[in-house]
Amino acid sequence: MTDKTIVRNQVKETLSKLPRPLYEDYSYRIAQTLFDDDDWKKAKVIGIYVSRLPEVDTYQIIRKAWEQGKKIVVPRCHPKDKRLSFRTLSEFSQLEMVFYGLFEPIEALTVEVNSELVDLVIVPGLAYTRDGFRLGFGGGYYDRFLSTYSGKTLSLAFQQQIIPQFPIETHDIPVSKIITNQEVILIK
Repeated sequence: MTDKTIVRNQVKETLSKLPRPLYEDYSYRIAQTLFDDDDWKKAKVIGIYVSRLPEVDTYQIIRKAWEQGKKIVVPRCHPKDKRLSFRTLSEFSQLEMVFYGLFEPIEALTVEVNSELVDLVIVPGLAYTRDGFRLGFGGGYYDRFLSTYSGKTLSLAFQQQIIPQFPIETHDIPVSKIITNQEVILIK
C-alpha cells in the first residue's frame, strides 16, 4: 500500500465515525462561511461537485446558488482520456448515477461550459494540508483540469480532513483556500 492509500483509508475511517447530526451541523457551518466569502459573492458561474458521503454536503450549496441566480456547472468524467468537463445543472433531475456512486450530469439534458467561463471551482478531496495540497480519490481528474484552469479555486472540508502532510507529487496543484467548520485557511 502506498502512503497516499494509507492516508486515504485513515481519513475515510475518521469520517465514517462522524455522527449524522455533526455531519449536518458542520456542513451547514461550512456552507454559511462559503456564502459570506468574496470569491463566492463575485462568482457568476460556479463549478461544484455533487457530494456523496463523507464529503461536505454540496446539495444545499447548489440550491443556494440557484436562489442567488448563479449558474452551476458540475463535473463529468471522461475515463477514456481521464478528462473532466463541466456541464450546466439547473435541477437535480439532470443527474445520473455513474461509477462509484457518483452523480454526474446527463449529457442529453445539459450543456458543456468552457472552463474559461467558470469563475470559481470548488474542488473535492479527501484530505488537505495547510498549504492547499489535496489528496483526491485517486483518479487524477482534477489535477489535470487544474493544470490549465486559471480561475479561483477553493475546497470545503471538515476539520478532521486537515492533516499535517502526505506525499506531494509534481503534478499536484494546491487550491487557494480551504473552508472548514472551524476556520478559513488562506493559502499564500
